[in-house]
Amino acid sequence: MHDPASVDTLAVLVYEGFEELDAVGPYEVLGAAGLEPQVVTAEAADRVSGAYGLTVEPDGTVDDVDPDLLVVPGGGWNNRAERGTWAEAQRGVLPERLADLHESGVFLAAVCTGGMLLAYGGVLDGKRATTHHGALDDLRETDADVVEARVVDAGDVVTAGGVTSGIDMALYLVEQLRGPAAADDAADLVEYDRDENVVVVDQ
Repeated sequence: MHDPASVDTLAVLVYEGFEELDAVGPYEVLGAAGLEPQVVTAEAADRVSGAYGLTVEPDGTVDDVDPDLLVVPGGGWNNRAERGTWAEAQRGVLPERLADLHESGVFLAAVCTGGMLLAYGGVLDGKRATTHHGALDDLRETDADVVEARVVDAGDVVTAGGVTSGIDMALYLVEQLRGPAAADDAADLVEYDRDENVVVVDQ
């Protein structure tokens, strides 16, 4: 992860059909470390519903919060759902927005098939990356350099495998931002058996 000292404001993106644990897992870990993440949408919305019906009231839009680091959850890709990453990728607006954010200097951290949104926006072109095992072949069809791993740090973007990999990713981010002790404390607080060997660093 390039220049963690530049990260001050963190946010978790939500959109219709997002995978709940992809978002809530990292949100809780980052919060447990005192990083105070906010919940944002790309477009203004009073409420957003996840893949399994969890309703979230966002703190504002990405523009309102202006995060330095944005967590991008997946959901709805493997089953080609009418809501979620597959639908957003076909629509094209969200991948383009994420590409613009990345270009402007926002650090992106994608969980599960949230990585497919980054790939469709060109953010992962030429970079090592991972996603849910059910979408690895789809990721291989993009210009990403696919790695089968829990977490991959490509310097200006981090991707994680399926669902619970987002917790590993969040703990890795805490380590980068606050140090190993803070990551260990957060893992202990949420009672998660941390394995530092799940991270592939390619910067």
